[in-house]
Amino acid sequence: MSDIGDWFKSVPFITRYWFAGSIAVPLIGKLGLISPMYLVLWPEYFLRKFQIWRPVTSTLYFPVGPGTGFLYLVNLYFLYQYSTRLETGAFDGRPADFVFMLIFNWLCIVITGLMMDMQLLMIPLIMSVLYVWAQLNRDMIVSFWFGTRFKACYLPWVILGFNYIIGGSVVNELIGNLVGHLYFFLMFKYPMDLGGRSFLSTPEFLYRFLPNRRGGVSGFGVPPSRRAAPQEQQRGGGGGRKGERKNSPSVIHPSSSGPSFPPRTRSLHCQERATPQLRPSVASVLFVAAPPPPLPPA
Repeated sequence: MSDIGDWFKSVPFITRYWFAGSIAVPLIGKLGLISPMYLVLWPEYFLRKFQIWRPVTSTLYFPVGPGTGFLYLVNLYFLYQYSTRLETGAFDGRPADFVFMLIFNWLCIVITGLMMDMQLLMIPLIMSVLYVWAQLNRDMIVSFWFGTRFKACYLPWVILGFNYIIGGSVVNELIGNLVGHLYFFLMFKYPMDLGGRSFLSTPEFLYRFLPNRRGGVSGFGVPPSRRAAPQEQQRGGGGGRKGERKNSPSVIHPSSSGPSFPPRTRSLHCQERATPQLRPSVASVLFVAAPPPPLPPA
């Protein structure tokens, strides 16, 4: 038990409580301590009877049974792996920004769930986090079934497509991917790579409750650098004030093909499986990071 306790304490702070809630709430419903009818999202009860806890419990609850138990474990694994990597990677030392990402994705998924009459929101939120991770690590090579190799940025869509081929539902994955793309575009792609205005920013009250611990980022993926404005490019790309050197390194120009990412850790050890018999979500997934091909001899 001490080993489990030590492992649980080693999980990053925010991921730890999300992971624990995703175990506790389904267990409460499974044991019958609270009826699952009070844990899912029903628009009528939420909007008309003001049962305001439903958007939260529906994000943490999953009906665990003989036909869904393995699917539940797969999604728990996704939650642990990709939330941990984001919290210790691109959002390392910035818990307020990480919480804001989760809140933004959660709000978008809740609104979508109310419009589409969705009762369970666990999988869309997990897939939205997986999508953000995949975009911040877009150049990492992963291997799929039958030796298929592709960049990590395609992983969420490969999971969605494979699940569609074997006859499962893709609504949860599609909503998660779209919400994750919305966050990534508004927070990183549009303002930093395309030079547009910033539509998303972490509220100050989150910084007061969750102050930054240290500067910089590390681990799996970092946000792209900001593209220089046209006026800055005419001055030589330095981005500084008049009188400063034109070759100032204060602005990094990413390539036109997409965000520029610095070298990142290549150690990605994950194996993820699901089963074709489970309709609601991801099925039969197995991928591991592959090292880059060797350089040709000089």
